[in-house]
Amino acid sequence: MGSVEQEKIRRKYYEEAIRYMDNAKETLKKAGKVDRFYIDEKYVKTACGTAYNAVLKALDGYLLIKGIEKTKGRKDIDFYKDAIAKTDKKLLNYVNEAYNSLHLFGYYDGSKDSRIILEGFDLAYVIIEKLKPAA
Repeated sequence: MGSVEQEKIRRKYYEEAIRYMDNAKETLKKAGKVDRFYIDEKYVKTACGTAYNAVLKALDGYLLIKGIEKTKGRKDIDFYKDAIAKTDKKLLNYVNEAYNSLHLFGYYDGSKDSRIILEGFDLAYVIIEKLKPAA
């Protein structure tokens, strides 16, 4: 794959991941907040699910550039973890923690602790930045 094609992939997946994150931030605002806790669990769960999907979108682009695609079956977290482990061990730490913060604690468990949720958003941005196209 040539550098022009890689740049097109970067741009496409980066822009889509950022669009997801923008939507997640807007949804999180609707949750309201008292002290360090969000009020409405529904909006927190929705925001976390959207932010987690942004991470997956970025990882899809990142792996595509690396020449890694899943051709059969549905992608799951184990696919992403295994593929990332082969390419970038440091990135794997961010993926694991984003998965925990956004998908497990935020989306499934409905944690309303803003520190956990905002840390998950920060981790998502670190992952997405790995895909950022050249200026």
